[in-house]
Amino acid sequence: MAANNRRMSGKKGAQVGSGGKRRRGLEGKGPTPPAEMRKGHAKQRAAAAKTRRAQGRPQARRGGGKSTAELVVGRNPVVEALREGVPASTLYVQQFIDNDERVREALQLAAERGGINLMEAPRPELDRMTNGLNHQGLVLQVPPYEYAHPEDLLDAAADEGEDPLVVALDGVTDPRNLGAVVRSVSAFGGHGVVVPERRSAGMTAGAWKTSAGTAARTPVARATNLTRALEQYKKAGVTVVGLAADGEVELGELEALDGPVVIVVGSEGKGLSRLVGETCDFRVRIPMPGGAESLNAGVAAGIVLYEAARRRS
Repeated sequence: MAANNRRMSGKKGAQVGSGGKRRRGLEGKGPTPPAEMRKGHAKQRAAAAKTRRAQGRPQARRGGGKSTAELVVGRNPVVEALREGVPASTLYVQQFIDNDERVREALQLAAERGGINLMEAPRPELDRMTNGLNHQGLVLQVPPYEYAHPEDLLDAAADEGEDPLVVALDGVTDPRNLGAVVRSVSAFGGHGVVVPERRSAGMTAGAWKTSAGTAARTPVARATNLTRALEQYKKAGVTVVGLAADGEVELGELEALDGPVVIVVGSEGKGLSRLVGETCDFRVRIPMPGGAESLNAGVAAGIVLYEAARRRS
């Protein structure tokens, strides 16, 4: 019995022990620190970037520039633009115009909104302004849109104490798609939309109409170079997620949506451009059991924004 018992083995001299190391090893390393404190984690990078911005944020940015003024031409388009709250500076009305129901409504809407100048002009002058388009005696001038700077969207999220949720459009040229994306970003708590300066839809009257007024409270930023803007977002701790039909990750498996993220949507036909696709941290696909080959930009952005909002709630 004694031979089977180490404590009574009968050996002489000091016994070699673990020195407490075995016991300490069993104690573990304590609870896992939160994501904001784990080195290299996306949330840790975002927290560090937020601190840097808070310490050295400039009082005013140079912005993303302005678009050119735009004219809405024709009785129905003018009335629809006024109904949808498209910004307007001047309503031109042809002299001696036939005063039908649409003309009366346009004049009434302009008067009710206030801040819109009413100008009477002869037909030759309106013909000159519109380059001979069929204006039907009504022309509405839309003032230039003031774009934000891409970094302004990060600042807006930081001011609200939220992780940035931004949509960037790559090669989307239809203003109605831009307006639809702006509307979805507003609906799901996003902080804005980024568009490239060239080969992209801008905030025209058509985009304003499709946004259903949400463009008044959801900023659209314009980037001189979209790839460079995305790289700056990555340096600030934001995960860049590109939507692609052949993406390596399925939307439901993407964990990054509950943190700081920019969702990049390409055109329906060509998808993401090569450089933008290579800049993305993840290329994500939306499962489509019905077999559709692709979704337009507005629908695709809405689906991903909904998923991001659901996880953040």
